[in-house]
Amino acid sequence: MNVTSVGEATGDLGQAAQLGARSYGTDADIDIDTDSAVVSRTSATSALGSATASANANIALIKYWGKADERLIIPRASSLSLTLDGLTTRTSVEFLADGGPGDTGDSDVSASNNATDTSAIADSLTIDGKPQAGKSLARVSRFLDIVRERSGIDAPARVVSSNTVPFGAGLASSASAFAALAAAASRAVGLDLQPRDLSRLARRGSGSACRSVFGGLVKWNAGHDDATSYAEPVDDSKLDLAIVVVLISGEKKPISSREAMRRTIATSPLYDAWIDSCASDLSEALRAVAGGDVRRLGEVTEANSFGMHAAMMASRPAVMYWLPETVEALRAVASIRESGLGAWATMDAGPNVKVLADGRDATKVADELRSRLPGCGVEVHRPGSGVRFER
Repeated sequence: MNVTSVGEATGDLGQAAQLGARSYGTDADIDIDTDSAVVSRTSATSALGSATASANANIALIKYWGKADERLIIPRASSLSLTLDGLTTRTSVEFLADGGPGDTGDSDVSASNNATDTSAIADSLTIDGKPQAGKSLARVSRFLDIVRERSGIDAPARVVSSNTVPFGAGLASSASAFAALAAAASRAVGLDLQPRDLSRLARRGSGSACRSVFGGLVKWNAGHDDATSYAEPVDDSKLDLAIVVVLISGEKKPISSREAMRRTIATSPLYDAWIDSCASDLSEALRAVAGGDVRRLGEVTEANSFGMHAAMMASRPAVMYWLPETVEALRAVASIRESGLGAWATMDAGPNVKVLADGRDATKVADELRSRLPGCGVEVHRPGSGVRFER
């Protein structure tokens, strides 16, 4: 398999990705409706254009939580993230010249009682071998409509995606999913997007996806409109970072990130104070990166995460993703740090704990966590590349 990174295709922006084989099975996660109606067609089709791209998930160190503009997905605060290896989505997009699943023809439709009728949707979506319908297909189709409008084509698409990231578990599945989809779809219709423009496009599918266009440390500039809200890489050459993921649960979250954000903004008395603190947290984090100070970066990362979750918990009703094992893991991280190893916790919308560590200490931190948390999966992830294309 030959691959081309975004950097190779449109500028030097990334390093080679390592595709992880282990499944852990945001910021905002895509909803998957595996029990919804499934529509299949047997008519032959020909392709207008096709492309395949891969992208890695990212973990936010300084968080984005809440949108100033939900339609354009403009965040209320800028953020900083680390793109990781081994948490990957690979997506192929094929635009069909002779019609697709939405055309008339023979079909085999099976539906649950609460299924969404997708017969009017021309696109098809398969994730990890399972045909999708309902909200997940509708969300992808709405995103593809943006690509179709920009390219001037009017054709259905066949989208096939595979993952090493579980959906809806707080491991930034939508970041890798929509970064890969944006790259493959835009390439399939012949749009030659510069990395910044690809980042802006990916943002329209899922906010955190704009960061997964790039590898390593990435800053998402909140901006105030579509043109000014984009991600860009940050020089991390003075740091050797790793993220240790503590998998407490791979189950779908009880409340989506999108709904949790809305509730936090609308009802939490702590939210505005947290948003105000994000600007200074980001400045402090960037100074730590420039100075190669992992301890300082870890401290502000942990504080920013706890502040976000405090605001969520203060919502009415409370948004609570933590499980008893989450608290146990957070205490383990603090204890490991007290013992002399650099380890700082961060969490997104879900029960799983991520631990920022110096790359030289990451294996020791992971071993300590495994011994203290025998019921949890613990894996080390190094910085990963941005979007890459298959030739």
